[in-house]
Amino acid sequence: METTFNNKSSAGGYFALATTSILWGTTWVASKVAVAQLPGLQVAYIRQFIAGSIFILFFALYKKLPFPTWKDFKIIFLMSVLMFVIANGLSSWGLKYLPTGLASLIGALSPLSVVVIEWIFFKKRNVSALTFIGLILGIAGVGFVFYKNMFSKIDGDLILGLSLSIVAMFSWSLCTVFLSRNKIGLNPYYSLGWQMILGSLMLFTIVHVTQHPVPIIEITGKSWLAIFYLIGAGSLLSFIAFIYSLKKLPPAISSLYAYINPIVAMISASILLQEKLTLTILMGTIVTLIGVYIVNHSIKRDQEKIIVEAEI
Repeated sequence: METTFNNKSSAGGYFALATTSILWGTTWVASKVAVAQLPGLQVAYIRQFIAGSIFILFFALYKKLPFPTWKDFKIIFLMSVLMFVIANGLSSWGLKYLPTGLASLIGALSPLSVVVIEWIFFKKRNVSALTFIGLILGIAGVGFVFYKNMFSKIDGDLILGLSLSIVAMFSWSLCTVFLSRNKIGLNPYYSLGWQMILGSLMLFTIVHVTQHPVPIIEITGKSWLAIFYLIGAGSLLSFIAFIYSLKKLPPAISSLYAYINPIVAMISASILLQEKLTLTILMGTIVTLIGVYIVNHSIKRDQEKIIVEAEI
C-alpha cells in the first residue's frame, strides 16, 4: 500500500526535520562545553537520567501506559547498552579529546558502518560498485578533514578520542541493525525513556568504579547550562521531532538530518568555541557527506530492485 503525505503533515514534518538537524548539531557544542569540566561518562548519565525520568513519568503517570513486559525489557536493555552506554557515553567521552567538527563527522559515518556490519556479519548483500565508491569517499573525506593531525601532533589523547568516537559510531550502527530485525510493541518515546534510565544507571556504576566524577555541588553553572541544553534540546525535543518527522515524511527526506548535523556542529563550534573552520575542513566534510549519501542511495536502489524482481 502506497503511503501518501498531505501538505499539512509534510509541513510539520519538515519543521520537525529542521528542528532535529539544528538541535542535534548544536548539542555537539554543548557536550564539548560540559566535558571541559566533567568526565564524558558523567555528562552522559546525568543527561540520560533526567531526560529518561521525564519520559517515563509522563507516559506512566499521565498516559497510564503499562509497565514493559520482560520480553520488551530484554530488547530495551540491549538497545540501552548499544545506544546510550556505548554510543552516547563513549562519544561524549571522546569529544573531550577531539575537535567538535571532527567528532560529529565521525558520528555521521554510521550509515557506512551499517553496510560493513551487515556485509561482514550477516552476509546480507554484496557490496555494489556504487556502495564501494561511497564507502571510499566517506573515509577519504574524514581523512581529508584530519590530514594535518595525521602527520603531526599525534598523542595519546588524540588516539583515545578517535578510538572512543569510532567505537561509539559502530555501536550506533549495531543498534540500527538490531532495530531493523527486532520490533518492540511499546510507545517509542516510552521505550526511549526506559533505555535512557537503564543506560544512566549502568554509566553511573561505571564512572564511580573506574573514574573520579565531579561532586554535584562542584559542577559549575556553565556546565549545568550545557547539561540542561543537552537534556531539553538533545534528549527531549530532538528525539520527539525526529520520531515525528519519521511519521510525516518519506524515509529519504527524514534521513537528511544526518547530512546537516555535522555542518551545523562545525559552524556553531567555530562561532561559539572559536574552533577552526577552514576550506580544507569544509571540503573534507562535503566529500564525506557525499559518500554517505551515495551509500544510502545505492542501498535503497538495491532494495527497490529486489522488490521489483520479487514481484516479477
